[in-house]
Amino acid sequence: MKTLVIATKNSAKFTEISRAINRLERDKVRLLSLNDFPRVEEPVETGKTFKDNAFLKAKHYAELTGAPCLSDDAGLSIDILNGEPGVRSRRWPGHEASDQELIDFTLQKLKGVPRKKRSAKLQLCLCFYDPQTKIALFEEAATGGYIAEKPLSNFTPGYPFRAVFIVDRFHKYYQRLTPEEHELVNHRFLAATKLAKKIIPLLLE
Repeated sequence: MKTLVIATKNSAKFTEISRAINRLERDKVRLLSLNDFPRVEEPVETGKTFKDNAFLKAKHYAELTGAPCLSDDAGLSIDILNGEPGVRSRRWPGHEASDQELIDFTLQKLKGVPRKKRSAKLQLCLCFYDPQTKIALFEEAATGGYIAEKPLSNFTPGYPFRAVFIVDRFHKYYQRLTPEEHELVNHRFLAATKLAKKIIPLLLE
């Protein structure tokens, strides 16, 4: 059985990506997460774009584990702030911030900004890297919306921006989307589904 490492310790992210892979080859590809490699160190994310960091992480973990790896880099881009926080989404305040800190910091940055100027998007780039063949494949996706003036009190741990991001397509907080609505705009799942169609044939060669 072929092995594919999904480079995350986040259970929700692992579930989203693995669901896309399992739709194609449930019994032929063994999916592991970074929780299966507790001694592997994280790389320093020096990239200037989501694509840069996705590749950096995929290559880093693939070389350390010896297995093909799928990694992503994602974040929030706010138009009026020239795309901030972008690749610095988790470290936007200048340090590794908690979920609540990021929610508060986002709303403070947009304090007094009118609704029509609060447009934003959740962006993501996925990268597959095979340490044996040196093949790298990418897929990008985004969900459009805007930043709410008030946050939700509940949100999924690890996904703070879902408590302040309203999805254009449904005019609802991301956090309040139904499972059916979420699947239609889930940029990580959509990108993983597209990328899976490219990488499964490579894994099963």
